[in-house]
Amino acid sequence: MIYMDYAATSPMSASALKAYCEVAERYYGNSASLHDLGGQAHYFVEQARAIVATALNVKSDGIIFTGSGTEGNLLAIVSLALASKKGKHIISSQAEHTSVHAALNTLEKMGFVVTKLPLQRSGSIHVEQLREVLRDDTALITIQHVNSEIGAIQPIDEITALAKESDIYFHVDCVQSFCKVTFAQQVDAMTVSAHKIAGPKGCGAVYINPKICVPALTPGVTHERGLRGGTLDTPAIVAFATAIEDFHYKLQDYEALRLYLQENLPTTCRMIECGEQLPNICGIVMDKVEGQYVLLRLNEAGICISTGSACDIHSESGTKAILSMGYTMEEARQFFRISFGPKTTFKEIDQLLAALTNI
Repeated sequence: MIYMDYAATSPMSASALKAYCEVAERYYGNSASLHDLGGQAHYFVEQARAIVATALNVKSDGIIFTGSGTEGNLLAIVSLALASKKGKHIISSQAEHTSVHAALNTLEKMGFVVTKLPLQRSGSIHVEQLREVLRDDTALITIQHVNSEIGAIQPIDEITALAKESDIYFHVDCVQSFCKVTFAQQVDAMTVSAHKIAGPKGCGAVYINPKICVPALTPGVTHERGLRGGTLDTPAIVAFATAIEDFHYKLQDYEALRLYLQENLPTTCRMIECGEQLPNICGIVMDKVEGQYVLLRLNEAGICISTGSACDIHSESGTKAILSMGYTMEEARQFFRISFGPKTTFKEIDQLLAALTNI
């Protein structure tokens, strides 16, 4: 199979897989246990915590390991909302990951009011529009850094400045951008995941500023600052840290692959272009053909793609991102996503183009 669905997940790197197996075999102790095997596991967890913190440019005592990016988003958003003393208003976007909308739905049931901003045609939030919907009781802003469907990069530094100016907590979903593109300013919380950067599935982390006194969503648990229960998956955490150290996002290579694909697409296809975006994520619309049909035909040709976020695969409403940008429902149903990884070649793109032409 030709794999072009890296925005959904990536295969584990050889070094991450080796680290996982070695730790699982030799250092299998519970990191909370007081004996030597537990101490060894604890040491590895703390070394990994420091590596994640360095990659995010934060202090390690704010890093909490989770079972996924989804769990990280739920934990960060609900915790920060409940920790704020300002009120019960939250600002987000219409194009956030399903896990973010799930957290917001939970908070709405608790009496919070959520304002979801649309994306501009460029794929980004309009910062002035965000400023206009600020209220005295706005407690939290949560915006993803890179959209997983179209690769649009949000103006995080501008939003951070606005949040600090108004004394509002700001959470950023960095699952798709981690180790690929950064922002300059410090935010209150960030979510990352291992499997997007050649680490293991079922492992992620969330940064929550340790200066913020957040309530435990499950009172009484003792792991991870009392914010998350359960024995830590030491092999996965070490493999995550190994993947971080080995991961290199080659921007120019992905820009070249994207340009080649765009210049040679069949005339019935058009690429969704954004103002700023991650070049390895390519959102495409094929006129008069549903994205699900394109996916199935490409699968028959031995090519793996998607019709958007894997967490939205059962949605009948099309992709959230381009709907939020003002595209029609018909266009949203014609959407499919190509996403490159470090092993993607021009030869594979030629095979993709031939298959699209046949469709």
